[in-house]
Amino acid sequence: MSGKFHNELEELKQQVNALSELAKWMLENSVAALKNQDMLLAREVVSKKCELAVLDEEIEKESFRLLTLYQPMARDMREIACSLKMITYLTRIGRYGKDIGVIALELGDVPYVHRMVSIPWMSNEVCAMIDDAMKAFNEKDVKYIKDFQERDDDIDAMRYSIFRDCLTYMMEDQHKITQCTHYVMIARYLERCGDHALKMAEKIHYMVTGEHIDLEEKACETPTGS
Repeated sequence: MSGKFHNELEELKQQVNALSELAKWMLENSVAALKNQDMLLAREVVSKKCELAVLDEEIEKESFRLLTLYQPMARDMREIACSLKMITYLTRIGRYGKDIGVIALELGDVPYVHRMVSIPWMSNEVCAMIDDAMKAFNEKDVKYIKDFQERDDDIDAMRYSIFRDCLTYMMEDQHKITQCTHYVMIARYLERCGDHALKMAEKIHYMVTGEHIDLEEKACETPTGS
């Protein structure tokens, strides 16, 4: 394959990295805006949705152009295919960040409940997974994603812990129902972002090794006796 193709492939990867940085920024800062009751930051996060959509579309178009023009094979083909899959997951992560930003605006200066339960910690764990997925993508090294199944299980556990805590707070004080309902929804958004990072890891593993893996296989197993 020509040097021109590989230069353009590298430029495509940089575009994917730019989308990743934007999506993660939106997710991180939406939670920060909620925590700090920063309405300006929340509005900035929400305003990024158009930039997110434009990047997604540009990368998709460039990927199809490279596939059509150069008809790559083997790892080069897998790299472009992986990029196409990853932009879908990254765009969804950014949209969840936008949705959390909208919640931050809705809550405004309403006092948060019990330091927002474990939402900031959960957000940090999800963003760390996104970072490690991108390291694996850029370095073509699956060592960064080898423990993703366990980390995703931890994030799932955090979601259910937040749900249980919020249910307790709502039963104790009906004035906390609005905030806690939003917290439960945010925990669901973060859990889905963790799932998207997990799916990115699966595609990256295939890109690097040529082998498909299912990191959600535990969730797909049929329980004994059912």
